[in-house]
Amino acid sequence: MIKIIIAFIAFAALALFMLSKSGGDIDMSGEKHGSEATHSEPAKPAAAEPAKPAAPEAPAKQ
Repeated sequence: MIKIIIAFIAFAALALFMLSKSGGDIDMSGEKHGSEATHSEPAKPAAAEPAKPAAPEAPAKQ
């Protein structure tokens, strides 16, 4: 029984250590809705025009 308690404490300490090393800004309060919701990165603008494939090469004259 004591081994289970020690293992749980060790696992909890490891989990807290890993969470604190990943940036320190961990929000464990659940889902957010409305004005308090934040997004991690802004939306990226869509590309104006997709890249065009290269023109095929002309056959060599012999």
